[in-house]
Amino acid sequence: MMKLRSKRFCRGSFKLGCNGGNGNNKGGSEREGSCGGLGEIKWELRPGGMLVQKRENGDSVGELITIRVSTLSQWHDISIDATSTFGELKIVLSLVSGLEPREQRLLFKGKEREDIEYLHMIGVRDKDKVFLLEDPAIKERKLHGLADGTPCTISI
Repeated sequence: MMKLRSKRFCRGSFKLGCNGGNGNNKGGSEREGSCGGLGEIKWELRPGGMLVQKRENGDSVGELITIRVSTLSQWHDISIDATSTFGELKIVLSLVSGLEPREQRLLFKGKEREDIEYLHMIGVRDKDKVFLLEDPAIKERKLHGLADGTPCTISI
């Protein structure tokens, strides 16, 4: 029979290395350590549902990344927050490309991405390439609407 022991997690100074690694905690409580009263760990919930330790710098703005968006004939370098969604990227691209967000299809690593997916959760990093295609169904509707709605006359 095997006996398992649970380990206690503590924030003593010997874990943080604040006393030079000697582990002594003279004066003050064990919780505060000698690092000047660190206090309790704060947690935050990321968009993907992961619970992580809150950042100390207090900045709510994420890291800006540059994405190269390629179409068939041209490319655009777009700077956007790493925690943005593909839907937000489509909105930025609508200003550059002239296509409305509902007319765009974005492909990353060979797969079409949904508007609600987060860039950082899919693995989009700085200087990665995303392909922009016009939705063929909407393109076809535009062509049929153009042919059916307006009479075309050619005079010689």
